[in-house]
Amino acid sequence: MTTIAVLQGDQTGQELLEEALRVIASDVIGCDLDLRRFDLSLDNRRITSNAVVLEAADAMVEGGFGLKAATITPERSGDVGSPNALLRQRVGGKVILRTGRRIPGVASVGGASAPMSVVRMAVDDAYDAKEWRETSASGDEVAFRTEHISRSTCRAVSEFAFAQARRSHARVFGGPKFTVSPVYEGMLKEELDAASQRYPDVGYEPQLIDATYALLLAHGGEALVIPALNRDGDCLSDFVLQLFGSIAGAESLLLGFTEDSARPDVVMAEAPHGTAPALQGKNIANPMAMILAAASLLGFVGDPLCKLASRAIYEATFETVRAGTKTADLGGHAFTDEFTDAVIAAVRNKLELWDSLGMS
Repeated sequence: MTTIAVLQGDQTGQELLEEALRVIASDVIGCDLDLRRFDLSLDNRRITSNAVVLEAADAMVEGGFGLKAATITPERSGDVGSPNALLRQRVGGKVILRTGRRIPGVASVGGASAPMSVVRMAVDDAYDAKEWRETSASGDEVAFRTEHISRSTCRAVSEFAFAQARRSHARVFGGPKFTVSPVYEGMLKEELDAASQRYPDVGYEPQLIDATYALLLAHGGEALVIPALNRDGDCLSDFVLQLFGSIAGAESLLLGFTEDSARPDVVMAEAPHGTAPALQGKNIANPMAMILAAASLLGFVGDPLCKLASRAIYEATFETVRAGTKTADLGGHAFTDEFTDAVIAAVRNKLELWDSLGMS
């Protein structure tokens, strides 16, 4: 039986997690999952001084999988902060994968229709930098920042990017600004070039980061995997997901690696959106991204039944939207639980049909 650490969250984030759990219930997907819950709500993180975050991370390391709800990051200094940095460090998270997809009936930008995946560093770079200010001899105030990246993280991003491109029949597109920074950003380019030799069947079109932004508007009909540094990838993710008109059709994965392998040791899935406090308790929030996060997680499980369920959930989710059952943010009138009910019904129908055809 596969064990999944369920990381509970705050406000609408927790409500949507519960909807996703309804979809992956054993009586729906036909494979048994051991769901171990951890309360990562802001109140409990404060009560436990973040000990619950470390417990959840250790459970993910032990079982290999986690499904996380959106959580609140407190603004005041000295508070418990965001759990994300602790989770990434504890599980060896090196890569974040976010995939944008066309949603039926939602207008895209620049003709974006084929899936685009951003594979970015989860650690180092600008988000792990030391910063300080000094006064120069002329009296001007000067700000400094020291950043670093590691060869192992560059290799993990590159290897996974090409493996993801092979799985999704896409090509690897983009890259760092290595012409301006041959030593720092050039390290990622070196690893991408090396990975391209290991995946000769995968298309590879390296581009500088600024050209990548511009060219994405002209490559919307092609399936792409875009590798990036941490901050570049953070910005790219927001840009790419919005090309599809909504982030509802995307999920976010944190991938932990202990060896130079394209297969992660730890996979944690979540929706890319926040806790949406204004929607809490109204049963109108869109559970689509959280459901897709659960589907994506099942795709990494070794059990063939889980992989089949992953495919069924993906197809059922988008078919539900195409059939006209959608929440208000996508121009529909369905309530949160009504959308989930429709997805569950479609998943059951698909799995029953496939079973009758011997696909299971």
